[in-house]
Amino acid sequence: MVRGVVPRQPAKSGRQDRVRTAAAGTRRAVEGTRVRSKITKAPAVASPAKKSVSGSARYNPLSPERVAEILKRLNQLYPDVTCALHHNNAWELVVATILSAQCTDVRVNMVTPGLFQKYPTVQHFAALKPEELEPDIRSTGFFRNKAKSIVGAAKKVVEEFGGQVPDEMDKLLSLPGVARKTANVVLGSWFGKNEGVVVDTHVHRISRRLELTKNDDPRTIEQDLMKVIPRDRWTLFSHQIIWHGRKTCIARKPKCAECSLENLCHAGDKTWSTVEMHKAAH
Repeated sequence: MVRGVVPRQPAKSGRQDRVRTAAAGTRRAVEGTRVRSKITKAPAVASPAKKSVSGSARYNPLSPERVAEILKRLNQLYPDVTCALHHNNAWELVVATILSAQCTDVRVNMVTPGLFQKYPTVQHFAALKPEELEPDIRSTGFFRNKAKSIVGAAKKVVEEFGGQVPDEMDKLLSLPGVARKTANVVLGSWFGKNEGVVVDTHVHRISRRLELTKNDDPRTIEQDLMKVIPRDRWTLFSHQIIWHGRKTCIARKPKCAECSLENLCHAGDKTWSTVEMHKAAH
């Protein structure tokens, strides 16, 4: 070492290190700002915007193509389904449908065989008092109101329609306890007339999940479905959706991973999905 030359030593207080560190940090910050400035000033390269399914003009839940594909898959799943309520004539179907309100078809089918054996004709029902019928249908729930409706409907069929269930919508709606759901079931399943779409709890739920309607009122839902479903499919569509609701698209935990309609469905309450889910579709 050359005599008289003393190497520079770091300050004991560490101030010199902090100064150098701070200076280096300042230089890096300045350099980073320059780089960002250059990037900002550089011409931006346009990239295609990613549109969501809901925001895309191409997605229309009511498009003929989408509806046709839904119907096609339902045909593949349930090609020959019929009304799940067991019956041998129009009157038995009227009774079974009235009993099905707020009750499962399985329970109704357990009750009706013994009921129709005990009262084999509409005239037998017409001769009853509601309280006589109540014990036989108690397990279906709301049995008092149902007994009044069934006996009232039987009396009117006998007295005004010669013992024959009418095959016209307005006449069916005149029967006690018969609303559009029951009338559509009887007209479609027994008389083969597509006068409307049956909207039960399954059709109500699934038509909203599939975005075929945004409404919650059964009568309005029916009108919406009648606009997009071909008339010759109204009855079959109802049966297919009802069966699909029992087997796969159940209310609380739909089996979406097993559903053949899964990639057509954007329901907000799906349990599994390969497509975007829409909060309003449920």
